[in-house]
Parts: sequence; C-alpha cells; structure tokens
Amino acid sequence: MERTALQVARDHGYREIRMPVFEHTELFQRSVGETTDVVQKEMYTFEDKGGRSITLRPEGTAGAMRLLLEHGLHNEALPIKASYVTSCYRYEKPQAGRLREFHQFGIECFGTASPMADAEVIAVAHNVLKALSVEGVSLHVNSIGCPTCRKAYHEALKAYFEARQGELCETCRDRLGRNPMRILDCKSPICSAIAADAPVIVDYLCDDCNEHFHKVQDYLTAAGIEFSLDPHIVRGLDYYTRTVFEFVSDALGAQAVVCGGGRYDGLCEELGGPHLPSLGFGMGLERLLMVLHAQNAPIPKEPTCDLYLASMGDAAAKRCFALANQLREGGVSVECDTVGRGLKAQMKYADKLHALYTIVVGDTELETGKAKLKDMATGEVTDVDLDDGLYTVLYNKSLDRQFADVAQLLGDM
Repeated sequence: MERTALQVARDHGYREIRMPVFEHTELFQRSVGETTDVVQKEMYTFEDKGGRSITLRPEGTAGAMRLLLEHGLHNEALPIKASYVTSCYRYEKPQAGRLREFHQFGIECFGTASPMADAEVIAVAHNVLKALSVEGVSLHVNSIGCPTCRKAYHEALKAYFEARQGELCETCRDRLGRNPMRILDCKSPICSAIAADAPVIVDYLCDDCNEHFHKVQDYLTAAGIEFSLDPHIVRGLDYYTRTVFEFVSDALGAQAVVCGGGRYDGLCEELGGPHLPSLGFGMGLERLLMVLHAQNAPIPKEPTCDLYLASMGDAAAKRCFALANQLREGGVSVECDTVGRGLKAQMKYADKLHALYTIVVGDTELETGKAKLKDMATGEVTDVDLDDGLYTVLYNKSLDRQFADVAQLLGDM
C-alpha cells in the first residue's frame, strides 16, 4: 500500500520526505490550534531531560512546514511537492479505525494559491484509491473561506450557539468565545445535533473565496472526478483555509473518513515564515486497509522474486551464491538456498516465493557454463549462458512483461 501510494505521488511530481517522530510542543499549538481536540485532549506531550516540552507528532503537515522553513526550501522553485508515509500518535480511546499509534500517507504542496493545485491534490488521493482498487468511497468538498469572510461567519455562529449555550458540553462552551467553528467538529452527540442546524460557511464566502471554490469544482469536473458539496466539513485542525475535503467510505460505520485535507494558506506565516499558500492531505492507512478487507478487494502483493537459483552440491551452491550477488548488483531480485535444502525442497521454496523463473545448477551446468531458465508460469524453458548471457535474457524478459502489462492497461482503458 505504501509503495503504491508513494508511486502515485511520484507520478504527480511529489518527492518523499521524512520527519522526526517528535517536535517542540509549540509547533503543534501554533499550527494545529489551541482550541482543537488534538491539542486539548489527544497529544502525547512530555518534558525531555533539558526541560523542554516535546510532543509526539499527531499529524504530518506541521512538521513538513517546519522542515521546509528550517532548510529554506521555500527559496527554491515553487511549488515544492512533498510526500511521506509516517506514524502519528494521538491519545484517543482505541476502537475500530482509531488507534493511538497509526500511520498516514500524506502529501504537501507548498507555494501555490491556484485552484488547479487544489484539484491536483484531490486527484492524487483519488488516484491512490483507484490504484488500490478501493470502491464505495465518495469525495466531499467544502470551502471554509479566508480570515476575511470567516469573521462574519464566526459572528453568526457565535450568535447561534449562544442561544443554546447551556446545552453545549464544557469544552464547546470554552470554544464559543475563542473559535466557535471548533464546535462544529465536536464529537459529543448533543453538540453535533445542535451544530446540524448551524449557519453554513458557504453562505458567508467573500467574492475571492467563492470564485476560488467554483474553479476547484470546475477542475474536478474537467478531470472526471465525481464529488458532492458538503457545507458541514470544517476539518479538525485550525490551520485550514478555503478548500477542505474528505474521502468517505461506506464500509466503516462511524469511522468513515479514510482521507482528509485542504488548503492552509496562513500556516507558514503563523510559524514565522513568509506568506506561502499551501495545501495537502493525510490518508489513514489502517482505515484504508479495513476498507479493502471489508470489500474483499485484492491487497497489493509484495514484489515477486525474479529468479531462484537451485543448486546441487557445494560447488554449485558457491557458483549460485556468486551469480546471485552479481545479478542483484544489476537490479535483479534473486534468491538461492542458504539453509542446505535438497533440490526438491528448494523448488517448493521457489514456488512459495512466487519466483518468476528458476535455474537448476549442478555438475553438468558447472562444466558447460550453460543452464536452462524455466518460466514458472508457462513452463517455457530457455537455454542461457551462466557467465555472460543470463542478465541480458532476464532483462529482455522483464521488458516483455512490462510491455504486456502496458498493453493490458491500454486495452482496459
């Protein structure tokens, strides 16, 4: 799954980055937001031996932005496109689809305000799900505007919730004065029921945000990506602006969101950098795996062994070991016997490895320098030269397989 996701990201120009497991707590307080559930209830925070407050990362975007600023990547040609697979940590009640340590595939696109970038980021998530044969997942999009239009929206929300303040949970009563939008994300059934009839942000968008949101929809439509408008999406982190989106599965019950993201145009400035419009998403890999299992979808297979070298006798074992090492240096995945199995057991093992080809090396092969390469799928046998010609034969057969896969793909389109 990780390889598939990272490959799709690479196809869209996203390069892999890696980030530390923990950061200074202030990073998440400033980026994720003091009024969010993540900061208030869910972060693993502790003091290190130097008395500094440290937090295990609850999400990937803040660390990616810190990385960008620390290394001056925003001074390079924009946009900067980054992808990652990372572990995250949140102190939540463990349940199906919600773990205290979980894994995310994510991308970040730094340095573009274009609505086309919004559509491209959504397309990456869409194409990852498609590459993994995930079905029954729908795309929901919304715009939560910019600080300018959100000011009027906050006032409308505050007036609405103040009328029912006594019914809100203690956390939401505290949020009411600081960030009433966070009430919309509360997991309390009572607060959720009250929030269902609250004013919606799309009625308060300024002209620029409204135009941006319509262009995002136009690009998605042009790309053939189906979506529905959902005015109740706000996402759970404070750094979001304008476009927000979620991919929702019909197979997971309450924990239905498998991917969520959006734009965070003010985050770089919040962390002390320049204005740098940016956006991205996080995709929960455990939840995605649950969806695949629920749908009996084919799980991506591990890469197969290209060649298994079976040996008979000590001299042949040494020759196979040397030959395997030479082929591996050329990028061929090769296995040979390292536990002293007999020939029959070696061939059974090669079958379990799903080896594409096998070669048996014994006294005759050592003497002549030639062997027979067997295609394990078709049974076809090819005479090969162990000294010079084996790599070329394997390379050509690999190309033939790739061309066949491409032809099949084109035929399916």
